[in-house]
Amino acid sequence: AKQQVENGANMLDVNVDEGLLDSERVMTEFLNLLMGEPDIARVPIMIDSSKWSVLEAGLKCLQGKCVVNSISLKEGEAAFRERAALVKRYGAGAVVMAFDERGQADSFERKIEIARRAYDILVEGVGFAPEDIIFDPNVLTVATGIEEHNAYALDFFRATRWIKEHLPSAKVSGGVSNVSFAFRGNNRVREAMHSAFLFHAIRAGLDMGIVNAGQLAVYENIDRDLLEHVEDVLLNRRPDATERLITFANAM
Repeated sequence: AKQQVENGANMLDVNVDEGLLDSERVMTEFLNLLMGEPDIARVPIMIDSSKWSVLEAGLKCLQGKCVVNSISLKEGEAAFRERAALVKRYGAGAVVMAFDERGQADSFERKIEIARRAYDILVEGVGFAPEDIIFDPNVLTVATGIEEHNAYALDFFRATRWIKEHLPSAKVSGGVSNVSFAFRGNNRVREAMHSAFLFHAIRAGLDMGIVNAGQLAVYENIDRDLLEHVEDVLLNRRPDATERLITFANAM
């Protein structure tokens, strides 16, 4: 955690979800340790878990304003309202996933449909402050060889732009490493993909991204040939973009 802060992280994402851990206890102990370290405690904490009980355990430990990652409409509107009201009571912000009763949003249309619905429920139904809403429109893996996945990065950029234009004061975040899972094992390509993705997402309005602050290439320093191949994939600029990037990566 200290290393992440020293490398420039503006917020720390803490996740202790693991089948063999008592995650509620570990989250409590770890956050209490962090709050005793002035060099770490100066940045906000994002409590990250797929279990509500772990999120609430974390909320009880933190002073100041933190962020819950995440809530969604996956379990229906009633559960969404209840958890959002608790997050509000603890004084935290919330990451809202583009997920509803029908599943994960994978297209531009589904992303904005869920974001609109969640925003209206939170602001009008729960009294949530719009500036405390952080939408995650799902960063999904590109270059998988499946044609339907080719527009995933582009749809994220489009959804980000739409949210910033139509849902006043809401923020946008994303788990950046997801975009490059097809190139696990090739860190040079992955780092270039992350940097290029962030560059275009920030231009679209992205406010924050979950990244390893110590492993992020500088966009201007990426090899021009590599960058061209990466951006062909991310921006879906040509039908053979995936094959060309795979060939290029294998030759590196």
